[in-house]
Amino acid sequence: MADSKLLVPELNDAETMGAETSRFQELLLQASKELQQAQTSRPESTQIQPQPGFCIKTNSAEGKVFINICHSPSIPPPADLTEDELLQMLEEDQAGFRIPMSLGEPHAELDAKGQGCTAYDVAVNSDFFRRMQNSDFLRELVITIAREGLEDKYGLQLNPEWRILKNRPFLGSISQQNIRSQQRPRIQELGNLYTPSSPRPEAGPEKPHLSLWLEAPDLLLAEIDLPKLDGALGLSLEVGENRLVMGGPQQLYHLDTYIPLRINCDESKAAFHQKRKQLMVAMPLLSVPS
Repeated sequence: MADSKLLVPELNDAETMGAETSRFQELLLQASKELQQAQTSRPESTQIQPQPGFCIKTNSAEGKVFINICHSPSIPPPADLTEDELLQMLEEDQAGFRIPMSLGEPHAELDAKGQGCTAYDVAVNSDFFRRMQNSDFLRELVITIAREGLEDKYGLQLNPEWRILKNRPFLGSISQQNIRSQQRPRIQELGNLYTPSSPRPEAGPEKPHLSLWLEAPDLLLAEIDLPKLDGALGLSLEVGENRLVMGGPQQLYHLDTYIPLRINCDESKAAFHQKRKQLMVAMPLLSVPS
């Protein structure tokens, strides 16, 4: 375990929320420019043609809705967890596992009876799709996340009941989609001050909410919710090759989690976002999961 000393307080009491946000954006802009200079030959986005997988039927207040679950090798895979590891993570933290998806625009189609309906194309990584075909659990998880993603993106209210169409891998036509081909810049160091008046827990440190996902094939991101803190002062963070350990000031929080990937701890960066009260950790990977 290497103590990366990622957190460095940089702001003081007199600085306002606007100044903190401005400083955060400034650091991200600097990182973005550095990354862009190193990758000038790479476009910001690339066009993909998702391949058909299977189609589910549901409905909304506006009528029938079909969701084409597609796949493309250009989309990053989720963290390579076994079903047992994933089940344990979901039991402890329901939002801690994310599946990269590309959510396409709605397109009007005709169903088998010639009636009007709306279809959406949702694409996941091809290797993960093949794994999902052999797992009812993963398939239902993907469908649930896809439905929730479409609801959030387009303001829909979909019926929670659905069924997979037999002998029909997609409805209508599957359009090309644009996905970001250039990874986001690594998060830069940004600290703030902890407010001593925050209450100290009586029953020991609290385990914070953790969200963990692959932003790109070679970049793992983590978001740790710390609603009791106003800044990074007093936080300790250690990133090892396959482990992340965080401690909070006055023993408010403690997190010790195993990550089944090889992390480049020397290049990892962290930032505390004051407005969202989140610690964000960017962890480049030493080897890309297959």
